[in-house]
Amino acid sequence: MRALIRFGKQPRLRFISHLDLQRFFQRAVNRTGLPIAFTQGFNPHPVMSFSSALALGWTSEYEVIDIKLSAPMGRKRTEDAVRSALPEDLPVLETRMVDDRHPAPMALVRMSDYIVRLGGEDASAIVAQIPAFLDREIVNAVKKTKSGEKEINARPLVLSMEPLDAASFKTRLMLTESQSIKPELLVGLLSDMAAVEAPQIRVHRLSLSGLDADGNPAPLMTL
Repeated sequence: MRALIRFGKQPRLRFISHLDLQRFFQRAVNRTGLPIAFTQGFNPHPVMSFSSALALGWTSEYEVIDIKLSAPMGRKRTEDAVRSALPEDLPVLETRMVDDRHPAPMALVRMSDYIVRLGGEDASAIVAQIPAFLDREIVNAVKKTKSGEKEINARPLVLSMEPLDAASFKTRLMLTESQSIKPELLVGLLSDMAAVEAPQIRVHRLSLSGLDADGNPAPLMTL
């Protein structure tokens, strides 16, 4: 049996790295009293994985950790135990119990929704470029990858985008191993269109989604 836990990451912890978060969760689940499954070998640790790494400095209300249990447990008891082991800045928001045949959440992620807030006096000029960006079929960009820089067409990777106010917008971006774009790169492209320097930004993840049986976007915890 496995527990899928959706949790948030509040502003006070936004500069905690993903690696540090992994280490913290390893210690935290040991305090839950739950029958956690451990790896074999000389350095056993809890069997768990995250659906998608959250970039340093971002906040979120839709992070998912997959924890393997060595014995069946009820949903509420599992959720209460994990919540009690975490600080308020990592709130437990939802729990789902699945069997071991359920796909790993990281394998199901296809897209993510964000709120992006812009700093600086040019924010409104950048947000004003959203309609023009969406009207284009091709938006050339240079993306940094593990093997170096790569030229891409960024437009198909931006599934939706809408202004929230003069200094912020909501967007849905592709998030797969082969097709993805980060909010920072998107803001850079909008800034180039506005002929201004890219500003400092704050990013908040709203959701992680995959595709349901009909091929439609659906929240990760429902798949």
